[in-house]
Amino acid sequence: MSGVWRDGNQIELLINGEEYYPRVFERIRAARVEVLLETFIIFEDKVGMELQAVLIEAAKRGVRVVIAVDGYGTADLGKEYVAALTREGVKVHVFDPSPRRLGMRTNLFRRLHRKIVVIDGERAFVGGINYSADHLGDFGEMAKQDYAVEVTGPIVADLHTCTLRLLRPALAEPSPVQATTRATGEVRIMLLERDNDRHTTDIEEQYVTALRNAKERVVVANAYFFPSYSVLRELRNAARRGVKVVLILQGQPDMQWAQGFSRLLYNYLLRDGVVIYEYCQRPLHGKVALVDHEWSTVGSSNLDPLSLALNLEANLFVRDRDFNQQLHEHLEQLAAEHCKRFQLERLLRGYWWRAPLVFLCFHFVRLFPAIAGWLPAHRKNLQPLDPTPGPEPEPKPDPIVESVTKPCCYKEEKTG
Repeated sequence: MSGVWRDGNQIELLINGEEYYPRVFERIRAARVEVLLETFIIFEDKVGMELQAVLIEAAKRGVRVVIAVDGYGTADLGKEYVAALTREGVKVHVFDPSPRRLGMRTNLFRRLHRKIVVIDGERAFVGGINYSADHLGDFGEMAKQDYAVEVTGPIVADLHTCTLRLLRPALAEPSPVQATTRATGEVRIMLLERDNDRHTTDIEEQYVTALRNAKERVVVANAYFFPSYSVLRELRNAARRGVKVVLILQGQPDMQWAQGFSRLLYNYLLRDGVVIYEYCQRPLHGKVALVDHEWSTVGSSNLDPLSLALNLEANLFVRDRDFNQQLHEHLEQLAAEHCKRFQLERLLRGYWWRAPLVFLCFHFVRLFPAIAGWLPAHRKNLQPLDPTPGPEPEPKPDPIVESVTKPCCYKEEKTG
């Protein structure tokens, strides 16, 4: 179940791949019964190969290992990589794969963008970090800045249920574990999903409520920032009330167009006192925020039309002063040492000729999810990924999982 505050949890912030990968791989190596893993991207680099190795080790010990990857984000995973997993009993599923057209991936919208790992029903990981070497500092100047959390306690049962709900139609047997509800700490946490069924606006509404009730400070660090008008309005209103509102956005973008859209909104926010920094050390891929001294969130959801209106997302919302303060100190240091601040005067120069463009672009992007909704909707069905050639099984529509997926996997040049 999502949308319920759970007391009695423990949480640890993990910054970048340097902290995330060793921890999640260590936990998988210690798994006894079950590993469930969802991710947007697995690449066949040093991170993807280590993930493969720890999953195979777990399967050889008799652990049930089930993973789901996105058919767009993980379109380039090779047959041999998948075959090595499935030979040892790892169950690999793909969310909505489609063949390329003229060398381009075509299944652009309604992606499986969640990043969740649940181990033995006792601990879990949630965040924005994929399984690729570009989340490590030694990748170079395009290494991503990102965040995840490790949790234990009753919230793990919600994450276990959430992941099984996606996977269940493709699994022949039920989960062998009963997820824990035992308290392990004092942190209050809520899981919120975003899907295209009953939870279309849950994450967005939690942001709006927190911003509306903000009294002292708001800090948002988000990779792809082009939120709904409701979120923009509450950010601006909070600044007008005297709340210190700080945005940390991409200054060294991995996708230039995304930064361009974000900058269209700067004048609207700056003129009412919102402080905007651009992080310039490396591409920002994080999706974190905090309000006042207790409320925080970490997850997979960007504040853009894809995440807020199309993709499958999962965020944890946290009520804990220590975690909030830890995240605030980190983001404050990030802004002070590695960001440039935008000033209103800079943006106002020559703004008159850009105003009509800003208006048109904002309203097009704001209405984009509705436009995309005119496209044929994905039916919900998840099936195993079979690396061996052969006829594709006939897909069976299912009302639970959001996609038509086919056993297909092929190796092509990566596009990132």
